[in-house]
Amino acid sequence: MITLHNPTGIAPPFSCYSHGASASANARWLYVSGQVGATPDGIVPGDPEKQIALAWDNLLAVLADAGMGVTDLVKVDGFITQSSLVPQYRKERERRFAGHAAATTLVVVAGLAEPNLLVEIQAVAAR
Repeated sequence: MITLHNPTGIAPPFSCYSHGASASANARWLYVSGQVGATPDGIVPGDPEKQIALAWDNLLAVLADAGMGVTDLVKVDGFITQSSLVPQYRKERERRFAGHAAATTLVVVAGLAEPNLLVEIQAVAAR
């Protein structure tokens, strides 16, 4: 079971996330490597919105393969290469979270492993 933590003594989260998340002592943990916006055949679309959606699709596919879902997410780290993508990333994250607000970090980086990649998302889940 995941417990979300948002203490009243600090500013509330800026969007759909929690300041902290914890899992019960007997949880099974899943560490999801960075997922990028690539199709199953390895094609990376040029459209940033499509890349963001695909990165989330891929992350959720790994969760499903482990018998987990969004509500098992404890921590999600997003990396984007352009600050202009923040609103699109947040919108898609909120859509995928569907009310579950795991602990998250979003960082704008100079680049990712391949120059055509605009987003990468890694996560930790527990059940």
